[in-house]
Amino acid sequence: MEWLIAPFEVSFVQRAMWGGILVSAICALAGTWVVVRGMAFLGEAMAHGMLPGVAVASLTGGNLMLGGALSAVAMACGVTVLGRSRRFTQDTAIGLLFVAMLAAGVIIVSQADSFAVDLTSILFGDVLAVRSQDLLQLVAALALAVVVCAGGHRAFVALSVDRRTATTLGLRPRLAHGALLLLLTLAIVSSLHVVGTLLVVGLLVAPPAAAMFWADRIPLVMLGAVLLGSAATIIGLLVSWHAGTAAGATIALVAVALFGLSASFSRMRPRRSAERAVPPESAPERTP
Repeated sequence: MEWLIAPFEVSFVQRAMWGGILVSAICALAGTWVVVRGMAFLGEAMAHGMLPGVAVASLTGGNLMLGGALSAVAMACGVTVLGRSRRFTQDTAIGLLFVAMLAAGVIIVSQADSFAVDLTSILFGDVLAVRSQDLLQLVAALALAVVVCAGGHRAFVALSVDRRTATTLGLRPRLAHGALLLLLTLAIVSSLHVVGTLLVVGLLVAPPAAAMFWADRIPLVMLGAVLLGSAATIIGLLVSWHAGTAAGATIALVAVALFGLSASFSRMRPRRSAERAVPPESAPERTP
């Protein structure tokens, strides 16, 4: 049992574990709606979209999370504006802005003397460098995510089923969509230290998608995603410690592996006719 306990007796691994668990909880709340509404590509684009803001903040000595948040919001606004055009789909706008923001971020970071180290940390995270003050920020971010999810739950469900239904019920679909983007931005920015901008989609999508094999309701899916994300963090840190692999990448890979296991084991269960978390007729919303 020594090999199982020894890594977590080290202080920086303990902070990494709690940081990963807090990030997993935030990503579970946002990621459930990302999976339900088919927003995975948008989530990945926003994760890359925060790179220029993080790069500028790094070069100027500013707050990395604030810089990333501003950049991700700019990315979301750009996608919203371009996505209204009837000449091409929203995916086209996302793809173009995705490449533009990623390229701009790499160019900005390349101006720094420690280009390779800074870029690696931004793209892939450094969960073992999580500090006590980072944990406090993550606790505050989790509290905000819970408030947004609780306050907007009814509107989010209606928006996922049908935009016109949400309007009829007076739930303000534009405002609800904006709140979802805020929640997504919060999850992506919070994950910066743990898995970086390239691997955040692993924690954002894999645990909720895996939980959907076992749960029928949105709150249960979120709870399952928290547990699976936390398990991925602990297992990933344990494997990273003994195998000498990159911690953030290992956590992301374990999260995807847990999805694969959930998909495999779910096929062994008797099929149920229970109601799904989202009605089958509800197609992912494409227009913001």
